[in-house]
Amino acid sequence: MASAPNANPLPVLYQNLVPLSSNEHKDWKARPVDSAPWLVGQHAFPVTVDEFPMVQRYFPIIFTAGENPVPLALMGLNEGVNMYVDAEGKLINRVYVPAYIRRYPFLLARLRPDSDELSLCFDPDAGVIGDFEEGQPLFEDGQPTEVVKNILGFTEQWEQSWQKTGAFVKELETHKLLIDGEVAIQPQDAEQPYIYRGFQMVDENKLRELRGDVLRKMNSSGLLPLVYAHLYSLGLMSELFQLQMEADKVPPQVPAA
Repeated sequence: MASAPNANPLPVLYQNLVPLSSNEHKDWKARPVDSAPWLVGQHAFPVTVDEFPMVQRYFPIIFTAGENPVPLALMGLNEGVNMYVDAEGKLINRVYVPAYIRRYPFLLARLRPDSDELSLCFDPDAGVIGDFEEGQPLFEDGQPTEVVKNILGFTEQWEQSWQKTGAFVKELETHKLLIDGEVAIQPQDAEQPYIYRGFQMVDENKLRELRGDVLRKMNSSGLLPLVYAHLYSLGLMSELFQLQMEADKVPPQVPAA
């Protein structure tokens, strides 16, 4: 679950990355979309700590396995399963949409490894912007329109929030709060429980054993509520499993040896 390495060296969703240029894309427009086919088959997305309070209401929040853990919102418990969109990529119910998804197809990226400068790039395969007859212009008289300025502002905000997220995860690692996660779900008619592994979660026992001064510091800094948002959200895993069962999207069990 959510721990398999991405064969594509680009982040999740991105198939290609091109810098947005006032020369090459001067006549391009952005058009509205009512579906997101790129979400179909994607079961997990990165989320920032600023989103935890909203995300925990709709999705389980876990951390990737291995080094440099990343918090993810689960939209399915199995690879290739997204229970929140239909076959066309339209939302089935009104839920909070993580900023990572709303940011797509745009991304701030370093064009040169020897530079810290970030440039606004996009995935041309998304079909959201292009040389369309209709839509909102991206440039006028060689200058970015409000559309591009708003996109740039949103991507910058996401990057800042992602840095905060990295600091939060580092704090969890410093206090050795992350452990290998395991969730067992026992359906009524199944001979054995379904076991989900391959992720990390906060160890509640280790959390309770923290010194009082450490807990007070985490609470005053706002980190402790984020930890509990993660822990509370794990209760949604059984609900997500039930959705998959009803939709016949739970893989068959391997018989116990």
